Amino acid sequence: MNKLIQIKRLILAKKVVFTAQAGSELEKDGLLPLHVMESIINAPAISKRLKSANPRTGEREQLYVIVGQSYAGTVKRTIGKIRKEEDEETFYILSSSKRSID
Repeated sequence: MNKLIQIKRLILAKKVVFTAQAGSELEKDGLLPLHVMESIINAPAISKRLKSANPRTGEREQLYVIVGQSYAGTVKRTIGKIRKEEDEETFYILSSSKRSID
C-alpha cells in the first residue's frame, strides 16, 4: 500500500499520537493538532523518507516528511512514523511546524 495513503487512513481513523516535542512546536506556532492533520490529508506526496534509529530502543525506523497545507492556508512540515503494536498501527507525529514559503 502507498505509505501516504496508509498515513492518511490512520489519521482519518484517529489513530494518531502527537509526541511532547510535536505538541510544544504546535503551541509555539499557535497551531492545533487539527491543522496538522488537515495538512497531511491535503499533502500531495511524501516529501522525503529518512532512516533513523529509535532513541529508546536503538531499532531502525522509517520517518516520513510530509509537507501540506491546512484549510486555513498555512503550510506545515511534519515528520512522523508508523508504529505497529499488537497488530494495531498508529501514526506518531514527532515534529510539526509552520513552513515559510520563499
